[in-house]
Amino acid sequence: MVKDSIDKLLDDAQSGKSLFKNREVLHFTFVPDIILHREDEQKKVTQSLLPLLKKSRPSNLLVYGKPGTGKTLVVTKVLNKIKERVREGSFPIQLLYANAKEEGTLYGLLIKLGRQLVDRAGEKEFPTTGLSISEIFNRIISAIGEKGLNTVFVVDEIDYLAELVSKTGKDVFYSLTRANERLKKGSLTLVGISNDLTFKERLDPRVLSSLSEEEIVFTNYSVGQIKEILEERIKAAFIPRAIEQAAINLCAAMAGQEHGDARRAIDLLRVAGEIAEREQADSIKEEHIRKASLKMEEDKETTALNSYPLHEKLLILAVMKANGTTTGEIYHSYKNLCKIIRQKKSHQQRELMVLVRFLQAGTQNY
Repeated sequence: MVKDSIDKLLDDAQSGKSLFKNREVLHFTFVPDIILHREDEQKKVTQSLLPLLKKSRPSNLLVYGKPGTGKTLVVTKVLNKIKERVREGSFPIQLLYANAKEEGTLYGLLIKLGRQLVDRAGEKEFPTTGLSISEIFNRIISAIGEKGLNTVFVVDEIDYLAELVSKTGKDVFYSLTRANERLKKGSLTLVGISNDLTFKERLDPRVLSSLSEEEIVFTNYSVGQIKEILEERIKAAFIPRAIEQAAINLCAAMAGQEHGDARRAIDLLRVAGEIAEREQADSIKEEHIRKASLKMEEDKETTALNSYPLHEKLLILAVMKANGTTTGEIYHSYKNLCKIIRQKKSHQQRELMVLVRFLQAGTQNY
């Protein structure tokens, strides 16, 4: 008698049978004991932050590189090592982290950093709404000064912060780089992590001289290096012989095409493992890597579309309905969609028309 597939999955789960040994090893937040092929970069980041251990303020630091080249991984590891050595004393150090893109707004980013400076009671001091940007920043500076903290603000995807600054007109970069002039006790050092080497072109010239006192560029991984990184993770993440060599090779090759993106390779491996388990396969094969790649692309497009504001989604639908015709017809289609869902059309007509032309050009190229 053939066993029911649901029962088999449940039996395997109850018995602990799995291709995985430790899934956390394949999560993007995992920091391995040894970061392969990033020895020079680790030394440079450590040297930049060494003044902290000598009771001095480090220079601001910008770390550049394509996605998946180990920037956040290396900075996180160096900061963790510093945390291990730092004890409360005459030179108190506090290391804070926020991802500008994940926070989404300038307000959210500053609140995230501010709350890390204070205890739980500080939620009243840094509420989720109700303060001006300048007031939040003043409270951050006050918290640093009152405790005499030597703080390091690590802002991941700092290029997105540059976009937020340009949208709001609130130049937080200028405030950050001039913060030490206001502090009688303590200090503030900015460590920015960016995928975009050109983002500084969008900044106020007054900021540039003091923002990037030191810069470190992470080069892309080669296919061979990605393969070695995968093999190291596989030892800790999967049971023995859980993945075929051909699948490892394919995974490394696919990620190598994505500008040497080791993070994508690790994600591919994790998703492929999950697919193989659901299919009740004995090992991860090339076909599972290919299925994982398709699934990740679908998920990425869905996530991107979900992140668009309502009126931008309506414009995309309008372009599709108008079938790439004139800008006027697309905008007319957009207004009709607004009526159907009982939404007032956006007052930002100029910005919408720019987006219409962009979307129209995209569909024509496609």
